[in-house]
Amino acid sequence: MKAAPKHWVVLPAAGAGRRFGSAVPKQYLPLGDRRVIEHSIAVFIEHPLIAGCIVALSPGDEWWQETAYVDHPAVVRVPGGAERFDSVANALAALANQAAADDWVLVHDAARPCLTTADLDRLLAALIDEPVGALLAVPMHDTVKSAEEAFGARVERTLPRQQLWRAFTPQAFRLGQLRDALAYCRAERMAITDDASAMEQLGLRPLLIEGRADNIKITRPEDLPLAEFFLEQQRRQEQR
Repeated sequence: MKAAPKHWVVLPAAGAGRRFGSAVPKQYLPLGDRRVIEHSIAVFIEHPLIAGCIVALSPGDEWWQETAYVDHPAVVRVPGGAERFDSVANALAALANQAAADDWVLVHDAARPCLTTADLDRLLAALIDEPVGALLAVPMHDTVKSAEEAFGARVERTLPRQQLWRAFTPQAFRLGQLRDALAYCRAERMAITDDASAMEQLGLRPLLIEGRADNIKITRPEDLPLAEFFLEQQRRQEQR
């Protein structure tokens, strides 16, 4: 009998976080009792269905050595790349040495520290009979405007929000298919903003799994206290 596919995690964490405006990359900033990246990793490492985690770091990273996972046997460090795209590809190449092509890979933002175990369970359950892959997402509730220019102040039109979702992470795909999708996008010089968009270029349609809206990505300074608030609220809910 063929073994059931394993579940692996890839965290691209080579970004400098220039938009955040901090001397320390945002994934290493303190957030409650841990660093941001430690929160992001912990939810996976503490889950029984996760086989291991690959973290793609900048070659000049000065902060990883200070984290709680520097010597963890289930967490492996690999060199990151200039772009998120490159970091994910590097991590997948390293993972291919120990994982099967049909194993699941969950790609998660290192600066997204508020993922709950419940949302992770929901995503993993969706993969059992899923041929393509799935990602956490939240339906749009705000009215969305298209601007005349990228940074213009005038509305071009209002977009129908009924079919619009905010794509979050983790995003889960088969190791072999995701490597093929990223290689195709690289060869075609396509700019992709997430791993699902790479899969879409192969004509595949990933499944959207509705998750919690508090699974935020830390991008700006004001996101850090918001993430701390969400984590505290999650702790209180778990204690009830």
